Amino acid sequence: MRKFLVLCGAFLCLSLTATAQDFPTAYNVAAPTAEPASPVSLMPQDREPWQLGIGFQFHHFGVLGQSFNTVGFNTDITRYLNNWFGIEGTAVFGYGKNGPSPGLEVKSLFAGGGPHFIINSKSKFEPWAHVLVGLQHFRFTQGPVLGSNSAVGFMAGGGVDYRFAGRASWRVQADFIGTRFGKPIEKSYSVGTGLIFNF
Repeated sequence: MRKFLVLCGAFLCLSLTATAQDFPTAYNVAAPTAEPASPVSLMPQDREPWQLGIGFQFHHFGVLGQSFNTVGFNTDITRYLNNWFGIEGTAVFGYGKNGPSPGLEVKSLFAGGGPHFIINSKSKFEPWAHVLVGLQHFRFTQGPVLGSNSAVGFMAGGGVDYRFAGRASWRVQADFIGTRFGKPIEKSYSVGTGLIFNF
């Protein structure tokens, strides 16, 4: 009887040892944990993620019952998310007169943002397009109806960048400008050129 009990005890110990060895490693505290997968980057390897532009802009406006031109400067910055799409923010400032001397002096400002699309090419020329929505502001020197006026505006257009150095390009662009100072939407346009820096 004593031998039988010893034999059963030995069998039980061997069974527990075999069960512990067959237990899934998922429940084994000592088993190494699987490392989380590294996040997939949207950034391409062949494009700088940021783009800064500084340039000259000419506008022709037909707003508030006035028709006039302004000249000024623009600056924009674009954050690319992949090889063909980015988010752009821009600010455009202009100065001009709304008629012959001594016409009213006018200052214009557009600030907005929106999507920026490019067409990849293996050449140094890179076509692109954008649609920007923001605030259009005009400030006239005097006037009973004029003066300081602001409204929602948008710019839609595109251009071409020519990369003439490692990270520098020359840009030419044209845009349609729409404003809602009245009904229907006032239609204006702008053309510009300037330097682009990629980093």
